[in-house]
Amino acid sequence: MPEPDRFRVAVHTWAAGGPDSARAAVLARRLAGDGLTTVVLVEGVSDRSAVEALAVRRGRDLPGEGVCVLPIGGAMSAGRFLRLLGPPGLGLAVRGLCDEAEEGWFRRGLEQVGLGVGLDRPAMEALGFPVCVADLEDELIRASGSAGVEDVLAAEGDLHRFRVFQNQPAQRGRSVQRQLRRFLGTTSGRKARYAAALVHALDPKRVPRPLDRLLPARPHRAD
Repeated sequence: MPEPDRFRVAVHTWAAGGPDSARAAVLARRLAGDGLTTVVLVEGVSDRSAVEALAVRRGRDLPGEGVCVLPIGGAMSAGRFLRLLGPPGLGLAVRGLCDEAEEGWFRRGLEQVGLGVGLDRPAMEALGFPVCVADLEDELIRASGSAGVEDVLAAEGDLHRFRVFQNQPAQRGRSVQRQLRRFLGTTSGRKARYAAALVHALDPKRVPRPLDRLLPARPHRAD
């Protein structure tokens, strides 16, 4: 198993607080000491897929740079992971991506670990925690445009399924953007697959600001 995967498993076991948490904490600390510098917290697997796809497009080697993208299973866990990984815990640089509706969980977590007081959205972004409106999926659909998303659906062999979905009574009268958001979340694994596919198809100049601002700067290499 690659080291970032081992670190993710160890941190999740540690955060769960079960009988194996103490052993997992020791392993997480050891793995963090093997060159890990930054953890990027995201709410779910689809967010991780989008972040890692953007890194590939930009020629970034996140593991080689000491960066691990860590899904935390929902914004309510933000404070717990910030305590484990940030200043009170492993002392790693921590960044994160959150949805508009969940902004408060991240703000409170950042304040609780001493990374700010009375944080507003620009202050959170300056700390490396940009906020998506309404979520990353919505940001990607707006950046791609409905026609662009349908082009990706066609390339992935799902456009006919989407047309059938659009014709369902519950979808009639909804905007194409709302239909697309619902369709991408209807089947297990589809949201993560399309998060990556949309990023790979996106015009580089139209990368949504939260995603564009999320990763740390590429480290400078000595000549």
